Amino acid sequence: MNSVLLVLQNIWKYLTLIRPTNVLDVAIIAYLVYKLLSLVKSTRAESILKGVAIILLALGLSSVLQLHGVNYILGHLVEWGVLALIILFQPEIRQILEKVGSKNINLLRIFTPEQQATELERAIDQTVMACTEMSKTRTGVLIVFERKIQLNDLVLSGTMLDASVSSELLKNIFFVKAPMHDGAVIVRHGRVLAAGCMLPLSKNVNLSRDLGMRHRAGIGMSENSDAVVVIVSEETGSISVAIGGMLKRHLMPETLSTLLRNELMPSEEEENSRTGLLEMLRKGVKGDDNGEN
Repeated sequence: MNSVLLVLQNIWKYLTLIRPTNVLDVAIIAYLVYKLLSLVKSTRAESILKGVAIILLALGLSSVLQLHGVNYILGHLVEWGVLALIILFQPEIRQILEKVGSKNINLLRIFTPEQQATELERAIDQTVMACTEMSKTRTGVLIVFERKIQLNDLVLSGTMLDASVSSELLKNIFFVKAPMHDGAVIVRHGRVLAAGCMLPLSKNVNLSRDLGMRHRAGIGMSENSDAVVVIVSEETGSISVAIGGMLKRHLMPETLSTLLRNELMPSEEEENSRTGLLEMLRKGVKGDDNGEN
């Protein structure tokens, strides 16, 4: 009994030494580790991290068992491995930094011009109209709505236009015999900034194999930025939207209009509920639409 009381006294003694800042410190580290694991889950980075964990475990065991040769080799491997990891994880690191730097600051929204919002609203209406018509004719479409993260490097891969968004313009760009129909249109502040742009393909190995290059490019664009990407399948004519690496498929024109307005012109309440929308989009990633491009 005395030994139990002594243990309890020691525990209480250590608990009294814990300060609120210590708890906050541990909570922040735990959250960062959780977010890191969430980002690399089901990606190629997950396998790499498993390999790193095995090497670190082997390094610890070699030190305990006094395997000096193995410990020396693994120690130098870890030193060079830090640089190798930075190179291997460069896309993921860039994605994290872009997301952190693009967080919305509510205080700055008062400076958004009313004219810009009106032009964006018109751009959404014209896009829905064009996608509806091109869906009927099964014309492939890939439209990127830029948000906080600017896509200047991708704009340079296409042809600069800087024109108002109109249904006729979009249909002319994506006409099957038009020179820019295979690329993507990038829309900034409600205006067509460029067309015929090349987008990065998704590196998600869990995507359905039925998805064609157009859908993979749209998902890849949404993985590498905060853009909203509208896709019309050339094979089936179905309308899809990619946001944050998620794909929502088989959208009706009314649903497309609502989705674009919620994402591109959100109110405060809608923006607070964006997490719920992304969960809805997550369910659409593994849909079955055979042979879409």
